[in-house]
Amino acid sequence: MVDLKVADPAAKGGNAQAGSPVLEVRNLEAWYGESHILHGINFDVRSGEVVTLLGRNGAGKTSTLKSVMGIIGKRTGSIKYEGNEIIRMSSDKIARLGVAFCPEERGIFASLDVRENLMLPPTIRSGGLSLEQIFDLFPNLKERLNSQGTKLSGGEQQMLAIARILRTGARFLMLDEPTEGLAPVIIQQIGHTISRLKSEGFTILLVEQNFRFASTVADRFYIVEHGKIIDGFANSELQANMDKLHTYLGV
Repeated sequence: MVDLKVADPAAKGGNAQAGSPVLEVRNLEAWYGESHILHGINFDVRSGEVVTLLGRNGAGKTSTLKSVMGIIGKRTGSIKYEGNEIIRMSSDKIARLGVAFCPEERGIFASLDVRENLMLPPTIRSGGLSLEQIFDLFPNLKERLNSQGTKLSGGEQQMLAIARILRTGARFLMLDEPTEGLAPVIIQQIGHTISRLKSEGFTILLVEQNFRFASTVADRFYIVEHGKIIDGFANSELQANMDKLHTYLGV
């Protein structure tokens, strides 16, 4: 097994100590045009943990990720990454701090092969995974290296989308619905990948509809409803909160 650890200690969370807040979101409001979509979002993500945003479709989960990444232009409140206020920063500057966003639609370029898709994003800071490390995580990609994006299965496209951001040097990963539409065996592989990345010091903010999958990888959960965080609890508190989860999510 290839070691995923990086030589540059600053790439493993910058100034954040293990367990300290690496992302702090306070009173976050956001708009699409005239539509007010987030209504005072508050949450933290600590260094080295996996946090999952749960909620029904349209609750504001993806909009929260896009707001952190600076993709939604009209925002108020506070978003701090490693202690730095980033709410006024452009998305490219946020990316250069070590933050990466893997969208639900994956964004694979159909006309490019796997190698070209992998190499397309720029290196934003030192410590990105090498191709050898990426192929150790996703052996399927090595086998399909010369295949065009149109020839990949949904699972292979998801692997490529995650692999692409790991190459850049980002250590804070935001994954939007990574298991959507995938076969159970691929979902299991994605889960193993997330667990391994966490063990190597990556911090992950995850949006998921698949609660059962999220329960196998997340340290903590926040419930999003109508553009607000309405509840939150640790993985160890899941059983005590199952009745509420059924109500919130309809699972």
